[in-house]
Amino acid sequence: MSDQELAKDLGPLAALTIGVGTMIGAGIFVLPGAAVRDAGPLSALAFLAGGGIALLTALSASELGTAMPKAGGAYYYVNHSLGPLFGSIAGWANWMGLAFASAFYMFGLGKYVVTFVSVPSVSLGPLTLVPAQVVALFGAALFVGVNYVGAKETGGLQNVIVVTLVAILAVFTAVGAFNADLDSLFPLVREGKGFAQVLPVTGMVFVSYLGFVQITSVAEEIKDPGKNLPRAVIGSVVLVTFIYALVLLVVLAAVPNELVAGNDTAVVDVARRLMGPAGAVALLFGGLLATASSANASILASSRINFAMGRDKLVSDSLNTIHDRFATPYRAIGLTGVFILVFVLVGNLETLSTMGSTLHLVIYGLLNVALVVMRTVDPPEYDPDFRVPFYPATPILGAITSFALIAFINPTIIAATAAFVAFAAAWYLVYARSRATKTGILSQYLQANPERAPDAAVSAAESLAPDGSDYRVLVPLANPENETELITLGAAAAKANAGRVVAVHVVQVPDQTSLAYANDHLDEFTDAAGSERLLENARADAEDFGVPVETHTILSHRSFEELFDAAETHDADLLVMGWGPDSHGSPGRAESAVDELAGDLPCDVLVFKDRGFDPSRVVVPTAGGPDSELSAAVARYLREQFDSEVTLLHVADDTAAGREFLETWADEQGLSDAELRVESGDVEDVIAAAAEDASMLVVGATERGLLERLVTGSLVLDVVDEVDCSVVLAEQQRSRSLLERLLG
Repeated sequence: MSDQELAKDLGPLAALTIGVGTMIGAGIFVLPGAAVRDAGPLSALAFLAGGGIALLTALSASELGTAMPKAGGAYYYVNHSLGPLFGSIAGWANWMGLAFASAFYMFGLGKYVVTFVSVPSVSLGPLTLVPAQVVALFGAALFVGVNYVGAKETGGLQNVIVVTLVAILAVFTAVGAFNADLDSLFPLVREGKGFAQVLPVTGMVFVSYLGFVQITSVAEEIKDPGKNLPRAVIGSVVLVTFIYALVLLVVLAAVPNELVAGNDTAVVDVARRLMGPAGAVALLFGGLLATASSANASILASSRINFAMGRDKLVSDSLNTIHDRFATPYRAIGLTGVFILVFVLVGNLETLSTMGSTLHLVIYGLLNVALVVMRTVDPPEYDPDFRVPFYPATPILGAITSFALIAFINPTIIAATAAFVAFAAAWYLVYARSRATKTGILSQYLQANPERAPDAAVSAAESLAPDGSDYRVLVPLANPENETELITLGAAAAKANAGRVVAVHVVQVPDQTSLAYANDHLDEFTDAAGSERLLENARADAEDFGVPVETHTILSHRSFEELFDAAETHDADLLVMGWGPDSHGSPGRAESAVDELAGDLPCDVLVFKDRGFDPSRVVVPTAGGPDSELSAAVARYLREQFDSEVTLLHVADDTAAGREFLETWADEQGLSDAELRVESGDVEDVIAAAAEDASMLVVGATERGLLERLVTGSLVLDVVDEVDCSVVLAEQQRSRSLLERLLG
């Protein structure tokens, strides 16, 4: 079947319309009254400041969008670059920010409706709903219901709405300009409305600039996205900022400020004065259209955030369940609707708008940081067609201004925003970390290059990394001659489990030298051991195999014993190590005699006896023991990655019963298509004979106790010495009592 692609049928104008349509909304129709009340004529400067901050983020979003045209959305960029902890913060902030914005838009809709329809207040116990809230609740329920049921072919309608709104505002601005009196703007600074009020007002009105990042979500459908996507994202912010500032200036110059200040439907009253009843009706219609359109777009976008977070396992994927009849993510829409209704009940117009603004300022600040990370790490796949001008000043300034603006907002709003951020971080640590699988670019870089970052940063990257189904294969390296073979075996296991390879080099420090001294003189010890070259080769081999890789150097007074501690430290699922003289003080098992008696293995272990890595013909002897499942898994990995011919061998006196056992066991292990070989005789001789035609032998660790093995030896070691092919010893992690370790 051929690969599916989306037609690139969105030209620059269509893409620009998407950005303008997501921003030309309730902000300019509802917020001028509150802005002028707090800042007077300087409120126009507040709108300009909001546009400037948005523009800095738009530049960063444009670069990230052209580098990852299929990603779509600020949440993805943050999660991909900074990792799931910050992804959780960005995702929740985006989700709740859209819910607050939707509640604000619905409240604005209520303000416009009650100007021509008489709506009574409603008492709900101690809570009294003003008329605008009553309308907002009904409106929110209606639009949530529309999205719940689903609507098709809304793109053309959105274009009509955008053109209509821009036309209404253009006519309004033109008429206002003919009636403008610039003296009405002076003095710019009035009593109680000085420059100190500009930034708090900017924070309140910033909700008017939400949504331009949405253009990146359709980047794959834009013609020539390298040029047209930045033009659409940046152009939409510039155009909308110009419209906002011009409308507000005309309003303030055309009528006395007192008519505007504190009036939630000020533009309607201004239009009535300048254009008569027809103008008032046009602006009233525009306000209704803008608030409804903005709310509908926000509810729709919130379900997409839920989908992305569910895909990355930051929230339950059950939220993305599709309705059998309506084919919509009804649970995500329904839950978002509940949040919107609650916010309408407990908030007011300014609180809702400011909460929507601050939560998005958090996202935009993180998005700018994400760009700096991608530029610094510069992964091979990062190749944007558009690059931010004046880097790194632009994204750094974008991050600083986004975060700094929050500090000028109402302390109660700041506390609520901080509570949301803390909740999102706690959500990741308590719920999502054990389920998430995707590690961010920053975390990968820190763990792969610990010498280039502070120890605290590396430690944080390791301790906060997701550990859901992120299968980790630890490969300790010592000898350059078998580095490729060990990495290849480890990479096969990692790739089969959608995991990663963690390559470590244990540099043994003499007992007479303190580890603190060795760490302070790291280059002396790693250079002598060839650590950097060894790990660099391992990284290249694993990347050639197509799996993520981390590399670490470990300074220790121990060598072999350190490997199990490293496996525990790095939360390994599998340890792949070479066959060495120190690894078999406990014959037939992976650990030494001391380690075997001291406790259980921290993870599954493979020990590779290298006689050439050739997985073409693999023999797996089995008697159904505890380690045979791991042996079977190794055979599956090799078959999946190298198309190996797998032979399962069972030794039994009763060959009919033996074949029945082997057939059942093969089915259980997913190896039903393997060649089955059942023979009778001496187990050691049968295995040695089967290995003559094999290129690799995979055998489980012995179950005999340590005391017996020390006296009589081990079948495993005897076979290893006799065969000419490479051998993989597989030992599965499980709990054994001290008596079982001694006596078997």
